[in-house]
This record gives sequence, C-alpha cells and structure tokens, in this order.
Amino acid sequence: MKVSIIKQLFRLSMILLVAFAITQCSENSDSGTSSTTNSGLTEDVISSLPAEDVSDDEASGLVFMREEEKLARDVYLSLYAKWNARVFSNISNSEQTHTDAIKYLLQKYNIDDPVEYDSLGVFKNETLQALFDTLVVQGSDSLISALKVGALIEEVDIRDIQKELDEHVDNQDIQYVYENLMRGSRNHLRAFVGNLATLGVTYTPQILSQADYDAIINSPRERGNGH
Repeated sequence: MKVSIIKQLFRLSMILLVAFAITQCSENSDSGTSSTTNSGLTEDVISSLPAEDVSDDEASGLVFMREEEKLARDVYLSLYAKWNARVFSNISNSEQTHTDAIKYLLQKYNIDDPVEYDSLGVFKNETLQALFDTLVVQGSDSLISALKVGALIEEVDIRDIQKELDEHVDNQDIQYVYENLMRGSRNHLRAFVGNLATLGVTYTPQILSQADYDAIINSPRERGNGH
C-alpha cells in the first residue's frame, strides 16, 4: 500500500512540475515583445517610403522572405496548439506583422505574392514546406524541443535577413523593413532562450556563431518597430 501511495505521489509531482514549467513559459513568454507595437510596419508607412527600382535579387529575396516569415508564424501557431505556452502565441502575432510587411512591399512593386491562399502549413517553396513539416514534428516531442525549434527559426531568420542586407538590398524601404524584422528576430531569440533557461536548459546556437549569439543574448531587448 505504501509503495502504491508513493508512486501516486510521484506521478502527481511530475504532473505539477510540467504544469509549472508551462506556466512559467507563459508568464515569461517573450520578455515583453508583445507589449510593443509595430506601427512602423504598416502599409501606410511602407508605402510612404521612396519607391526605387527593384533588382532581381531584391525581388527574389522578398518572395522567399514572405514565406519564411509565414513559416515562423505557422510553426509557432502549431506549437502553441500543442503546448499552450504563451510565448508561441505572442511571437506568432509578431510574425504575422512581419509577413504582412513583406506582402506590402510585394504589392508596392507589383511582385507576385507566393502566398496566394494563406493556409496554415502550406508553402509554395518546397524547401520551406519540408522545413515546416520537420520542425512541427520536432517541436511536438516536448516543450523543451518546441522552444529549441523556436530559437532555431529565429537564428535562421537572422542569418537570412542579414545575408539579404549585406549582399542584395539597396532600396531604402526594403532595408527599413528588414532591419525591423532583424530587431524582432533578435528579441524573439532572447525570448526562447529565456524560456529555456527558466526550465533549466542552456541553449547552444545551431546556426549563428557563438560570438554573434552571445552578442545578442547578452544585450537587452531592443525597442522599435520590430517586436
């Protein structure tokens, strides 16, 4: 009888521990990223910036980035449905603003939008489609795995946006939007890493160099138009 009671108490303690962890992820969610606004990423603001000739590389980058930001949103919505950790809900809202900002640029320059029908988890780019499928499965393994997926996505975003800024972007409005997205991605990375720390997990960067990662994590949350 005593052994049975001990087993029941152990199971109860484990359930309470998981519940506490999820609550902590909700309370610490995204280090306040949801409290800022993206007023600078509205269609009116983007349209008011000078329209310049768009290179083929800039156009291709916008098409890809439109779906990459959608991927982040879709993965976070999927993981929120699985784990009910508020960090995913809050940051998915920010990613919605990001993918919308790219859409406004596509419309401004009459570039075909790859997101013809905004269906959750559906992508025209085959690489992004495969990545979405993989990350959702990976993030469904555990809450910790889900948070690591979130951090990985933000690392990828930071790398890809920086590459566009360094190699292809010349237009003022595209640069403006990308820099806002970069600021948001750095904040999101800090949020996911912070949630992992709450669970006693030290995150190791998977894409960024250790030096670049440390520079982001050891600096305070950035304020501005990107969440």
